[in-house]
Amino acid sequence: MDGRQWRPIIGAAQAGDRRALDELVAGWLPLVYNIVGRALNGHADVDDVVQETMLRAVDNLGSLRDPDSFRSWLVAITMRQIRERSRRRTAEPLADGAGEQAADFAELTVLRLQLEGQRREVAEAVRWLDDEDRQLLSLWWLEVAGELTRRELAAAVGISRQHAAVRVQRMKQRLEIARDIVRALDGHHPGAGNSPCPDLRLVTARWDGRPDSVWRKRLARHIRGCAYCSGAREAVVPAERLLVGIALVPLPVGFTLSLALGGKTAVAATTVGWSAKVLGLLTKPAVAVTAGATLAAGGLYVVTRAPHDPPPALAAPTAASTARPPSGRTGEPSASATPSPSPSASPSPSPSPSPSKTRVQLYGTVVDAVDRAPASSALPGTLPRRAEKGVSATGAPATGLTHRGETVTLSGQGYFRVRWQVLPQQRTGALLMPTWTGLSGKLFHVASGGGHRMDDVQSGSADGTTWMGGPSVGYAVLPSGTQQMWQNEYFWIDGSVTLHQNEGPADYNLFVQTSTWDKVTEDVRTGPAQGVIRYGLVRDNGEDTAPVPQYLTRSTPADPATVSPRSQVTS
Repeated sequence: MDGRQWRPIIGAAQAGDRRALDELVAGWLPLVYNIVGRALNGHADVDDVVQETMLRAVDNLGSLRDPDSFRSWLVAITMRQIRERSRRRTAEPLADGAGEQAADFAELTVLRLQLEGQRREVAEAVRWLDDEDRQLLSLWWLEVAGELTRRELAAAVGISRQHAAVRVQRMKQRLEIARDIVRALDGHHPGAGNSPCPDLRLVTARWDGRPDSVWRKRLARHIRGCAYCSGAREAVVPAERLLVGIALVPLPVGFTLSLALGGKTAVAATTVGWSAKVLGLLTKPAVAVTAGATLAAGGLYVVTRAPHDPPPALAAPTAASTARPPSGRTGEPSASATPSPSPSASPSPSPSPSPSKTRVQLYGTVVDAVDRAPASSALPGTLPRRAEKGVSATGAPATGLTHRGETVTLSGQGYFRVRWQVLPQQRTGALLMPTWTGLSGKLFHVASGGGHRMDDVQSGSADGTTWMGGPSVGYAVLPSGTQQMWQNEYFWIDGSVTLHQNEGPADYNLFVQTSTWDKVTEDVRTGPAQGVIRYGLVRDNGEDTAPVPQYLTRSTPADPATVSPRSQVTS
């Protein structure tokens, strides 16, 4: 998530566009929630601090001079609100029950992201850190996961990058001590059998089970002097390698609506002088109803307009239109899920567009969630046949796109293939996905093939190694919300577009080759009987509502890696 790709939305929100403001709040709320939740470890104050942060950000949005610095600006506001909350709690006596956790954030992280092994251990170790370390870790975790930069971390804490490096290193040392404690205690949970370390049982006999600094020191002292507890039961992977590519913890159900529709924070706002603009925001749904934001079909719609056509009038929200999309969306659209080209909500009192204006048409569905791989025996549907006049690929090295900055431009009308090669044995970490820029015309993601998805276990693997990596070498990790690739991804174009290799922490190669309907059909229907893992997947429905690639834009940004996965393509 980069502030630069949000520049148009931020500018529109600053100019008073309510829909842009809604999208801004909804898009950045998860980042703020993760920072606050981890810094406060899920304390009952988390909701209030998050909402206060978003209210302050909205109220002061007009003061932001450079939209490209929005993320840094928002994170700084978040940290100020966290510190302000800490100062209030230090100055005020605790009310009854004020120390209770609304929902332990370490537990939420483990459950909602389904963390296991040493990743779970890192999440649980956060409980043992002091407030200051947890605040810093809440930013460092997101830095390692690719959501923040070191410059933004330092700015949010209010120190230099050099000082931030020292602070982070010290925090990591204390985190490793906390991991040692979690690892030692794990063997002594009820049901684990006889304790192999009776001394630890004696040490913790009077412990109430709540992590704090006193018990952290006592347990750390015991572990250092205990041959069993300090012994390595498995190779300990550095925390930063474990956290690469981990997604943001999802928001609790209803959290966005409580912010947007007004709750106790909205009531409190009337007593502390919030602006009319902020109070107005609290009366509107978090997701505006527009032709470009119909979520029920499994992804945002890509809208095309005539060059000077104004946006459609905003429809009045309904209960159905404000509902959030279901979490179990699939990447392949079904006939029953295809929405009508126009919102079903009643029209607002706003004036209707002039009859002389061109009607807004829908173009494509953005597949913005990971779907499930079909069963190995499931034959794909029929691939609709689109026009083929021929496609040219220019600029690609003969060896494929193997380094960051290499590009290939596809032009013409017809099919082409992008073949994936992920190389975790060379370099693991977060994948910076390839992006499509400068689109002229239309581009559809029509099918996936090659006999396997990249997260399928390789044939003959004894340890579960996939084409994305394995226990012995580590893993290449997709950004949150990115569609899982198959070895061969097929596209149909009518126009031109440039594909960029954005290789970053993880190593990967792309091989681009023109294709035909016959070749695509042959690939996706080559199944397990021919020695591959599964048949392919047809995504094309033959209409303009077929999927478009993620990370697609008609613009040509200075840094192609900043294109959003939720493609917004307008003419």
